[in-house]
Amino acid sequence: MLIRLATEFLKPYRRELGVVVVLQFIATAAALYLPALNAQLIDDGVARGDIDYILKTGVVMLAVSGLQVVCAVGSVYFGARAAMGFGRDVRQALVEQVGTFSAREMGKFGAPSLITRNTNDVQQVQMLVVMSATILVMAPIMCLGGIVMAVREDGGLSLVLTVTVPLLALTMTVLIARMVPAFRQMQTRIDAVNRVLREQITGIRVVRAFVRERSEMRRFGDANDELTDTALRVGRIMALMFPSVMVIANITSVAVIWIGGHRIADGHMQVGSLTAMISYIMQILMAVMMASFIAMMAPRASVCAERIGEVLGTSSSVVPPAHPVTDMTAPGVVELREATFCFPG
Repeated sequence: MLIRLATEFLKPYRRELGVVVVLQFIATAAALYLPALNAQLIDDGVARGDIDYILKTGVVMLAVSGLQVVCAVGSVYFGARAAMGFGRDVRQALVEQVGTFSAREMGKFGAPSLITRNTNDVQQVQMLVVMSATILVMAPIMCLGGIVMAVREDGGLSLVLTVTVPLLALTMTVLIARMVPAFRQMQTRIDAVNRVLREQITGIRVVRAFVRERSEMRRFGDANDELTDTALRVGRIMALMFPSVMVIANITSVAVIWIGGHRIADGHMQVGSLTAMISYIMQILMAVMMASFIAMMAPRASVCAERIGEVLGTSSSVVPPAHPVTDMTAPGVVELREATFCFPG
């Protein structure tokens, strides 16, 4: 449902998203080129004491860094613009759809749930769109480009990635699989808190008239505690993600430096190449970390998108007749005989 919702409401912003992809590609290419320049500066400039080469390479690195910054800022601007427009359009569609609902549909969802879906749920999906446009586009380019550049620098040392990347992907998959049901339950708990709070605010006079303040406080406290427990469970799972990534990244760095040191001692590798390899491996792991950050947001956004889709996909049970009665030219009289009224069910 998340992909379907994004596909439908992001169509008007295809141009902005295209600009984001181009700018992110340029920014990522510049970031991947910098370690190679740094390796050349160390091996061909610093090692030989060539000041002119160092200055020329330094100027090129400054220019590449400036290009990277400009493209990164531009991609964030256009990505945020597309995401904010997406959120506005989804909220507008929800309001228009709810405006067609009859009492049956309103009773099915409930006012608190509809409010949550039009505010919190849309915000979660909108935030995922923002992060995807500004970060997720860059992650695969950075990861694949880093692998290519690492193999180009030293094919033997880059074999470390054949262990690191699959291990990191497996860790993220296990954690995300545990978060999806917890996020779904969390949105339901938010609905419950909103419902209780809305009922208490609306019926505050009745509550005071019947001296039910303590009972209502306990009722809200129970709903609040359930939401807190669910949020804590989600937080504990999320808390494992970044430490797991950092442990794998640090072990990888130690392995690269240790193996690279032996290769330098044997004359199979230069110091600049080792520096570039460390930079590329860190960029690859950083790309995986950024993708993992998006992956943490995806389960909750997916649940929110399902809830939004439920509202947008529900048709009103009261529809205009296919062949309405023509307007009467003369005043009419409405008469009810043996009329009854009841709620559905």
